[in-house]
Amino acid sequence: MRRLWVIPMLLAVMAAFSSAITITSLGESGAIRGDYVEVRTASVFAGACHYNGEVTTTGRDALMAWNVKSGQWRGVDLAGVRVVAIVTADANLSDNDAARSSEILIGSNASDEQSRAILEALKTRYSTSFGKIISVRRGPLSFEHQDKTYSVTANNVASIDVEAMPNDLCCKMPNLVWYSPLVPLQNRKVGYTTRAQYAGDAVGDAWQRSGENSAFYGSFSL
Repeated sequence: MRRLWVIPMLLAVMAAFSSAITITSLGESGAIRGDYVEVRTASVFAGACHYNGEVTTTGRDALMAWNVKSGQWRGVDLAGVRVVAIVTADANLSDNDAARSSEILIGSNASDEQSRAILEALKTRYSTSFGKIISVRRGPLSFEHQDKTYSVTANNVASIDVEAMPNDLCCKMPNLVWYSPLVPLQNRKVGYTTRAQYAGDAVGDAWQRSGENSAFYGSFSL
């Protein structure tokens, strides 16, 4: 009889262990949520000729920005933390084999503990998007989201100004959306970039884009 008891007991222990792993994983990452906006150096919504004219010559750079509204990583509350990443590659960012490098800017309102936690969380989830991280810095960083407009400023290094496309054309004409955001998004939309710029520093030359459908925005969840 004892042998018959052993099997159910082992199954119960294994189930409990599996549940513990799931709970730990969700507790570390599942609750981090907020706003996200991204600008590329190529139009992400355009006619086929426009897309083909850019895909091999540009689209190698991007600005990524997060504004955490709620959540924690390994017990550290990250609400209010803001981050910008500058990413560059040796080919269009749609090429998964392109060598990438990045610079991470964390808002100075984050504590040392929060800075370490958000950096670990982003590196854990988005290492492929970042490639080799060249530099991590802290400084003044603002992230404003009102209705369907986004405005991000990272000291004197980078800035983003994006607004919604008229009539959500990206949803009505999905065949003209040529790329995907560098991170998974909920309610992903294509945005119109009124202006975006990178001053040039750790990861490449300075660049500026304006007046094009080169942005993505939506809600992220880690």
